[in-house]
Amino acid sequence: MAHYLVTGVAGFIGSHVAERLIEGGNSVRGIDCFTNYYARSLKEKNLSGLLENPAFVFDELDLSRADLSSALEGADAVCHLAAQAGVRASWGRNFGTYLDCNIAATQRLLEACKERPLTRFVYASSSSVYGDTDDLPMREPGATCPVSPYGVTKLAAEHLAVLYHRNYGLPTVSLRFFTVYGPRQRPDMAFRRFISETLAGRAIEIYGDGEQTRDFTFIDDIVDGVLRALGNGSPGEVFNLGGGSRVTLNEALDTLERVMGMRIERHYGTPQKGDVRDTLADNSKARNELGFAPLVGLEEGLAHEFEWLRSL
Repeated sequence: MAHYLVTGVAGFIGSHVAERLIEGGNSVRGIDCFTNYYARSLKEKNLSGLLENPAFVFDELDLSRADLSSALEGADAVCHLAAQAGVRASWGRNFGTYLDCNIAATQRLLEACKERPLTRFVYASSSSVYGDTDDLPMREPGATCPVSPYGVTKLAAEHLAVLYHRNYGLPTVSLRFFTVYGPRQRPDMAFRRFISETLAGRAIEIYGDGEQTRDFTFIDDIVDGVLRALGNGSPGEVFNLGGGSRVTLNEALDTLERVMGMRIERHYGTPQKGDVRDTLADNSKARNELGFAPLVGLEEGLAHEFEWLRSL
């Protein structure tokens, strides 16, 4: 049995990762500071099942300020999933929060880990680091030119992970997630907003013409990629984790209408600052080195998210 530290454990991805680690016979210490990006009650609900499990211990800690030595005690590996999320919210006066939560917190955690005998330090990055590019599919050696402050902070933390590997031998791996969706999705994220608004009888707001494309990745596939990165791949490397297909937002909404059996009323508005036009992951490196292979298609994944939201 291994012992894992999972940061951002009350979040969408972190709670799923912690559950899967425990299902595999491991123990987990989870950290979260409950930033006010969305309601604390939703994050506490994400934790509810974990808190009943004796293999799970929770600490409410702010990585950018707290003493991390006790949280790391006995840890074999770290899954660093904590971050201030949101491309559109990262502009202006909010940027200080992104600096604290995404860069300073990551540096402090890497510093606290550098002399420990960890088998792996997995950092959750984002496809936002690529920015707006016509060079599709996006490949790890390709250019990184983020077009949002959020993307800048995620790329900076990636660089920190590489530096701590090269200078201290810390076995870091960075994973670039592509548009993750599924049960427990944050309330500001597209599919959760679309389903909730439609169930409430309201029209949805679309930023742009709906012809922008995304590589949508179901949560179970992302969790599988995180777990595979804990034991595979060369330290110091970066890997894409994408769903393996590219569809327009309009096509995704057509699929969601079939899943829900309801018409989605769409209002089209102006594109938002920091949103990229297209994403598509080249998963070949993750497939070859991690054994990563996404299994859940968009229609199946949306059906899971719809059933979860309808049950709330």
